[in-house]
Amino acid sequence: MKRRACYLAIGFIALALAACQQGGQKQTLGTLLGAVGGAVAGSQIGKGRGQLVAVAAGTLLGSFLGSEIGKSLDRADRIAMENTTQRTLESAPSGNAVSWRNPDSGHSGTVTPQPSYQNASGNYCREYQQTITVGGRTETAYGTACRQPDGSWKIVNG
Repeated sequence: MKRRACYLAIGFIALALAACQQGGQKQTLGTLLGAVGGAVAGSQIGKGRGQLVAVAAGTLLGSFLGSEIGKSLDRADRIAMENTTQRTLESAPSGNAVSWRNPDSGHSGTVTPQPSYQNASGNYCREYQQTITVGGRTETAYGTACRQPDGSWKIVNG
């Protein structure tokens, strides 16, 4: 329960930071991915209050770095990433990374799905790891997506 409250707080921090950004959708996406990645990294450090401080610091640092990377993602990058994510969640074997690359920008990334499961509502969901590399800097984030009635996958947390 304590860990769930911590992740909920992280989500609110990430959304608040994203709302403060002025750079548009790609910067917001980078901010959110960075915040989540930083929070996950911070959660691995210390115990109790020390861990909470590490999560907060990781969230702030990750959102800053993610924002900087997000500024660099163009529309073609986002389309390549989104198409790869959809395709990967639908048909890639668990644990197999699927790559995307925009030859014009040189930006790239991977999506690595985990086994699917049914949530309490009966929807099929998959957790996944996503990386984005821009200018030699790689950010990693973790999320969960659930399959919609139309066959698409909707990110339910990022």
